[in-house]
Amino acid sequence: MRTLMYNTKRYDRQTFEDCNGDHGHEIEYLDARLDPRTADLAEGFGAVCIFVNDDGGSDTINRLADLGVSAIALRCAGYNNVDLEAAAAAGIAVVRVPAYSPEAVAEHTLALILALDRHIHRAYQRVRDGNFALDGLLGSGLHGATAGVVGTGRIGHLVARLLLAFGCEVLAHDPYVDEQLVEAGVAYVNRSELLQRSDIIALTCPLTPQTFHLVNGAAVAEMKIGVMIVNTGRGALVETTAVIDGLKSGRIGALGLDVYEEEAPLFFEDRSTEVITDDVFARLLTFPNVLLTAHQAFFTRPALQAIAATTLSNLADLEAGRDCPNRVQLPPER
Repeated sequence: MRTLMYNTKRYDRQTFEDCNGDHGHEIEYLDARLDPRTADLAEGFGAVCIFVNDDGGSDTINRLADLGVSAIALRCAGYNNVDLEAAAAAGIAVVRVPAYSPEAVAEHTLALILALDRHIHRAYQRVRDGNFALDGLLGSGLHGATAGVVGTGRIGHLVARLLLAFGCEVLAHDPYVDEQLVEAGVAYVNRSELLQRSDIIALTCPLTPQTFHLVNGAAVAEMKIGVMIVNTGRGALVETTAVIDGLKSGRIGALGLDVYEEEAPLFFEDRSTEVITDDVFARLLTFPNVLLTAHQAFFTRPALQAIAATTLSNLADLEAGRDCPNRVQLPPER
């Protein structure tokens, strides 16, 4: 299938080229992100391939449909950036990669938790500056802490098991109970109980209308004083201004974000010589108890290989007219 891949980096191109020998798709790569303006570049292509911060809204989809595009291949698990109703109305199939490496995201979640608890980011800078004092680096430790996991799908399941291995009491909140986790010792509770009891809260759920701004001012007010929040799900799970207020008041003791609700203009680019004009993001950078990474939780070699292999297989299924198990349907499946 002739495919235009938007929003690509060198590592995307290399991985897809390595995997494409088994499929033979004709792929062209663009640096540009997909939006209503750049959709015109897809003229003559049967499919477009996009990533988490591309714009798959109705205006973009209608333009793609006018150009004869019949498929949108997401090289990620989430599809909140695609208007599925508009795609269905336009006859455009949407496929995704539901599970490329849940281990990678789970490991990064634990890395953020451990780094925040032991102040690794601050200690690293201190030692480089020749400061070997330990004042201000006192950790709480994970053993015996109560950790809440919001969303126990593939990633949340692994995060919960890792936290159990560290000796945490693990609470979980999800519409669907994972019986394997229950057998392992995880307790499913309602959202308020999880917020009130947890020393650490890990957000590993998808972004839906129900989870938008899951962590808002009211939620922060329910939390323990000094709580640690880590988000490796989607940026808009967290209302950033609310967590900034929580950091200022001391209600939030530590914050780890691999995703940010207004990340699209910032992430995946080198902006080290630019002035960051996002005042909310700049405010986050001023807190010593905040650790930010730029949507890299997925970024491992096995994950990139799995993304490429699944995406290319999805396109092959669509081109051959086969049922694709990774097609996103309406209503959205969990």
